[in-house]
Amino acid sequence: MMEIIQLPVLSDNYIYIVTCEETGMTGVVDPASADPVIAYLMAKEKKLDCIFNTHHHEDHTGGNARLQEHYPDCEIVAPASEKSRIPDIDIPVKDGDTVRLGVCIAKVIEVPGHTTGHVIYWFEKQNALFCGDSLFSLGCGRMFEGTPEQMWDSLKKIRALPDETHVYCAHEYTLDNAKFAQTVEKTNPLLKSYLGKIEKMRAKNQPTVPSVLAIEKSINPFLRCDHPDVKKGIGMADAAPEEVFAEIRRRKDNF
Repeated sequence: MMEIIQLPVLSDNYIYIVTCEETGMTGVVDPASADPVIAYLMAKEKKLDCIFNTHHHEDHTGGNARLQEHYPDCEIVAPASEKSRIPDIDIPVKDGDTVRLGVCIAKVIEVPGHTTGHVIYWFEKQNALFCGDSLFSLGCGRMFEGTPEQMWDSLKKIRALPDETHVYCAHEYTLDNAKFAQTVEKTNPLLKSYLGKIEKMRAKNQPTVPSVLAIEKSINPFLRCDHPDVKKGIGMADAAPEEVFAEIRRRKDNF
């Protein structure tokens, strides 16, 4: 079993503290800052064994150095291809690798697009996917470094994972994403009802993350670029999925 604690930080980031309940080993995913992590671990009398970085952006790695100072035995797990941009990586990983947190095992999947080296960590037995800025609830990350073809291929990798997978993304963007999604697929009844649900949640300052991949497959337009309703909704019924993705991403960037 794995305990997952969500810490909201900065304006809209989420840090995840994950603990293997069988061994007590604890890791943190994408620590934007160190202070909230240290405060939580001290309150729970835990130590930090490892840091999982999905990519090099500062709001995902900003706490690395201080956490390693506070917990000298803590190891940084991060994309091998971003080694020049994430200092002091102890365990560089690439597509197909596995990493352990106690008895919990994560598969590393490369998902270039947001950055060229972005990876995600899929704990299959725990139905947990830590996906950084590759996939958001009802959205996806901007393409700062990759191409539409790369990003669409990456999203297809995520879409292929089991429906019951819980999606732990790194930002609270769901409400804005849902409003945009309605401009793409106006006739999706599931989307309309889900928007109402998350509006109520955000009004109470409740997190809409994690999501469930089955929901994302049914209403996230970025996972549905090959669906006839999405293609028709943006007037590109005969276009290739990567072209549809590029157009939807362009529209979202200007939404």
